[in-house]
Amino acid sequence: MPEKLLLSLRKFIAPEFVFGRGARDLAGRQAAGLGVRRALLVADPGLCAMGLPDEVAESLETAGIDYELFNALSSNPRDHEVMAGAMAFDACACDAIVAVGGGSAMDCAKAIGIVSANRRHILEFEGVDNVPRPGPPLLCVPTTAGTGAEVSQFVIVTDTARRVKIAIASKSLIPDAALIDPEVTVSMPRDLTVNTGLDALTHAMEAYVSNAHGPMTDLLALEAMGLIRANLAAAAARPDDLEARGGMILASLYAGMAFSNAILGAIHAMAHSLGGLLDLPHGLCNAILLDHVVRYNYDAVPDRYATLGRLLGADFPDDAPPAIQKEAVLAAIAAFKRELGVTQSLADIGVAASDIAALARNAIADPCLLTNPRQPTVGEIESIYEQARRSGS
Repeated sequence: MPEKLLLSLRKFIAPEFVFGRGARDLAGRQAAGLGVRRALLVADPGLCAMGLPDEVAESLETAGIDYELFNALSSNPRDHEVMAGAMAFDACACDAIVAVGGGSAMDCAKAIGIVSANRRHILEFEGVDNVPRPGPPLLCVPTTAGTGAEVSQFVIVTDTARRVKIAIASKSLIPDAALIDPEVTVSMPRDLTVNTGLDALTHAMEAYVSNAHGPMTDLLALEAMGLIRANLAAAAARPDDLEARGGMILASLYAGMAFSNAILGAIHAMAHSLGGLLDLPHGLCNAILLDHVVRYNYDAVPDRYATLGRLLGADFPDDAPPAIQKEAVLAAIAAFKRELGVTQSLADIGVAASDIAALARNAIADPCLLTNPRQPTVGEIESIYEQARRSGS
């Protein structure tokens, strides 16, 4: 390891988590250990029909903990949904939050917590370290394998007036505990499996090339990449393959801890803009943008991208010219996406040429760009969007 990297000042933060089959059954015991008496159960509305929030609620009841269900949230949580959740938290005299679902439920739960603790509108916390008081105890039960929200210090919320996703970053947003159970992910449909899996891949890649990376985040990012390459296609093709599902939710955990500490980059900045302006699925936006942004960034950190490319199957000799290595890496990313059935362009999912200027203006203001290995101009971001709009993989 280069001495410069070993001596660089770095901080690493992560919550307590329990990983493995049956972890969700510990919700009541874990909440009781946090001193919870009455929890707001924030759940993805689509999961309620499947009964998973009921299982967590039963565990809470068994431990003698009351709860109130809140599930009035969208796949891209809105500011007004967060404020409604905070009102429910206060009205029911809750003292903690339990989140069951994917990134939308966990982000909404985190946001509800800081609104309730600080008595301010959620949009006032936009940016880095703008949360004066931490929220109440938060326990997360993730049901997708990709977002990493159960271990991260980020919240993404849609500002409905400006039609932009805002990012809030603070160690106050790291959950107190997470129960990570691969069994709960077997019901994920194929498209959600693929999109959240590629979201985890993007987390790992952007953390590894981030200008804030360090030895611990590198370790986690590379391990996540290997697990995703080995397990994502199997999890998509065979939903009941618990080994593949376990590999993917473990990869999501590793990638989540990596990006929570090394932060992200241009892919996420641009995906946040797409989700805020056009309400598009976050994981799919990341997947479409992935190789286009890598092409733009590559020459800033070629050795790091070469390492990532080899993990995805790129094959080239060490002494290959840089241009040959770059094309091999890009080809490996595109091939992996095609193997998973992701061939769309941004135009295919509804992005018009007339949207690009506004998308770029919003993306350039996203804090994720601060740790991108290359600092783009608005015009360069517009160019990347246009390439991704005209060309899939």
